[in-house]
Amino acid sequence: MAEDSVDGPLAAKVNRLFSTVRRLPDGNEYTFEEVAGAIKAQGGPTISATYLWQLRKGLRDNPTKRHLEALAGFFGVPPAYFFDDAEAERIDAELALLAALRDAPVRQIALRARGLSPKSLDAIRDMVDHVRALEGLPDPAGEPDR
Repeated sequence: MAEDSVDGPLAAKVNRLFSTVRRLPDGNEYTFEEVAGAIKAQGGPTISATYLWQLRKGLRDNPTKRHLEALAGFFGVPPAYFFDDAEAERIDAELALLAALRDAPVRQIALRARGLSPKSLDAIRDMVDHVRALEGLPDPAGEPDR
């Protein structure tokens, strides 16, 4: 959809934060108004819901350092997410994991695996890799080497 497209690396990062870090307890995306209001309530810089929308859509791409720090603080990521590509890559992998854990069946498997020995966890990982290959799915992005 054209209205959902983003243009530029900053817009992609802002969009990823909005789409991944969700409001509790309902799991919905934060609205631009909620984010702007929370930043103001926390003593951050003045930022409007419209400006947040423009950042997310790539219509604005040169926010102040204070705005980026406030956005990072709201979404619980370090400000380096916006300034350091290596840090952004690491955080994106964590955000992907967060998104995957929102999927109830994935979360149930992860919770059931808690406390198993490293050998058992390796066996489970091998089974999952095998099933992914059978279904023609790619290796999950950001998975560390064994």
